[in-house]
Amino acid sequence: MAQFGFYYDNSRCTGCKTCVMACKDYYDLPLDAAYRKVYDIEGGNWSEGTDGALTTDCFFYHLSFACGHCDDPACVKACPTTAMHKDASDGIVKVDTGKCIGCGYCVMACPYNSPMVDREAGHAIKCEGCAARLAEGKQPVCVSSCPLRALDAGDIDELRARYGDISQIYPMPSSDLTHPNVVTKPSPAAQLSNVSNSRVTNPEEV
Repeated sequence: MAQFGFYYDNSRCTGCKTCVMACKDYYDLPLDAAYRKVYDIEGGNWSEGTDGALTTDCFFYHLSFACGHCDDPACVKACPTTAMHKDASDGIVKVDTGKCIGCGYCVMACPYNSPMVDREAGHAIKCEGCAARLAEGKQPVCVSSCPLRALDAGDIDELRARYGDISQIYPMPSSDLTHPNVVTKPSPAAQLSNVSNSRVTNPEEV
């Protein structure tokens, strides 16, 4: 595999968060940590026409996102010890826990809110694409657990050939920042996210 990546079908996702809980359970993560996060997004307004009729452009959708295993990862550039690194064999961004000092610079640098610092363990933690499962020919646990089959993972070139090459929807920042290896199929609701009052409604969860 030249470069690992994720595919996410926003049009299938119901926001059930099974991917989040399966990952937390598989890795026995602390209560306040999650490698994959599901953002709930809503927006839009109601307006009244001159005839008194009400119309709306309101929308609601979800965004499931883990590490983008970026081509130009900000977390790697910010790490002072080289603990955060990009694996040459598969492009997965990983943490060398023997080098990590838990400074949190990777957390501050990442525009996708992916790395975290486990204060009890004393080092950074993040999605590493379930590399051990990949080596066994299995999919990442988030992918295999999704009841709507909204997730896929594998070689990013193969994913782009199969699904297309859209890499972001709101509230993801511009893909030009770090070039994440993510393909996203937007739902009709996500295509409305440029209307007024778009917002994440579960900020305490993510």
